[in-house]
Amino acid sequence: MKKTALVATMALMVAAPAFAQGGPPASVPAAAPAEPGAIPLYGDKTPGAAGSENWIKFGGSSLAVRNVTRPTITPVLPDPAKATGAAVVVAPGGAFMMLAMDHEGWAVARALADRGIAAFILKYRLNPTPKDEAEAGKYMGEQLAKEVGHPMTGELLGKSMAPADGKAAIEWVRANAARYGIDPARVGMMGFSAGAMTARRVGLDADTPSRPAFLGYIYGPQDAEPVSADAPPMFNAIALNDSLFPNKGFPIAQAYLEAKRPVEIHGYQTGDHGFGLGVPGTTTTLLIDEFTAWLKMQGFLTRKDSK
Repeated sequence: MKKTALVATMALMVAAPAFAQGGPPASVPAAAPAEPGAIPLYGDKTPGAAGSENWIKFGGSSLAVRNVTRPTITPVLPDPAKATGAAVVVAPGGAFMMLAMDHEGWAVARALADRGIAAFILKYRLNPTPKDEAEAGKYMGEQLAKEVGHPMTGELLGKSMAPADGKAAIEWVRANAARYGIDPARVGMMGFSAGAMTARRVGLDADTPSRPAFLGYIYGPQDAEPVSADAPPMFNAIALNDSLFPNKGFPIAQAYLEAKRPVEIHGYQTGDHGFGLGVPGTTTTLLIDEFTAWLKMQGFLTRKDSK
């Protein structure tokens, strides 16, 4: 494998800002966090077991997990005084073989809650990987190398249970909207990398009751596909020097325009893949504020009881 392809596959694997600063950080096994707020996604029918999971830390602090077989959803709620009634299901990335829970899950959810948006972190089921870290790294690199250039039609997404869990997460949040003070008509989904691909599949494939009201599509592949006349509005952000998904322009946004559906594009000059809430010194740090401003412009942050 060429060096650039290897770096790109590692970027999707770790989905961490250290990649953009000169290579993937070292990882070490970690104890599973308590996750006291995590709720089984399918209730008593939730499959799998937490004991299957392999947790690791990147750079000594950023938690990620592999071998998730038991999907959960974790609420992170805003101060009631500034709650907007809008909600976002947050889907971390990690090549459908890992979840960057700190970098693209908990941190993102807290940032949304700080802005009055209820966040629900989706820990979706993953494609299996070897338990040993060294073996897992080699295996994930091999699997990703097969998909360079065609991730939206590759086996990793095709074999994944992530879209099914994403659909169930939207349904779960809507079913529990009254419990959390949420407007069920303003429940969207925001995904990063593989999580973005998951959100895209839920948004464009699901039937209306399971479809997000809006999509935050963060450093996902830009390849085109047919967009229906009722597709959810899309906020599309990616760094133009993304080494995992090299710049192809914005074909998916063009498909949205042709379908006459709302879409906004943010092509950051630099930031590479996996910038999360932003790489210091770049405009990627504006991501959450720009996403929030877009939601406001679309009317998703306006309460029904507002005058």
